[in-house]
Amino acid sequence: MAKNPVKTAAAPRPRGRGLWRAVRNLLGAVFLALLVGPPLAVIVYRFVPPPLTILMVERLVQGHGLDHRWRPLGQISPAMPRAVVASEDARFCYHHGFDFRAIEKAIARNEKRPGRPVHGGSTVSQQTAKNVFLWPERTWVRKGAEAYFTVLIEALWGKRRIMEVYLNTVEFGPGIYGVEAASQRYFHHPASKLTPTEAARLAAILPNPLKYKAVDPGAYVRRRTGRIGAASGTVQRLGADDCVED
Repeated sequence: MAKNPVKTAAAPRPRGRGLWRAVRNLLGAVFLALLVGPPLAVIVYRFVPPPLTILMVERLVQGHGLDHRWRPLGQISPAMPRAVVASEDARFCYHHGFDFRAIEKAIARNEKRPGRPVHGGSTVSQQTAKNVFLWPERTWVRKGAEAYFTVLIEALWGKRRIMEVYLNTVEFGPGIYGVEAASQRYFHHPASKLTPTEAARLAAILPNPLKYKAVDPGAYVRRRTGRIGAASGTVQRLGADDCVED
């Protein structure tokens, strides 16, 4: 009579191998999300107005409120993007997201004038990438992510959309986001009715909108408004804002 074969138990799998497989799968999923997520978000916001930003949520938690009213670029006075080009990014229509000459000049200027307001070399494209997709703190990680998103929006949005999103998301005061909300709050009329002087005043407070005031401004904002107004005339005469016009 044949004997039943003796069954041997399967050797248990090493625990470390299963753990490593789980970690590897998790890292793969994170990498895929980082690879696909940013371009997908940029594509969506090419057509859909960004509803909220991290800064808006942060300020809301701090008790500043939230006044954010989206307006298409065609419903904003041309004086406003012109003032932004004059004050924030004179070569906006000519660079591809980064203005290295402006960065060098900003570094030299800040070194020569310690204790004065710091001027950065960030372009409108960089500021838009930061405002919409990232957090406000200055870290190397954020700056790297900012550069990545800047490349994406320059490639997928174009200049007119970048300016449109910038003007609708930038902070103009405590709880005030976008030029429509700022125009209504400070001048009591829509952004389509902004005069060149009012546009220059709004652009003048952008370096620090929680400190500087568009109404009853101090000496610094008044001087800066005058310089931006003069520079805006030059921008218009040279056609340096043509990339945002219809």
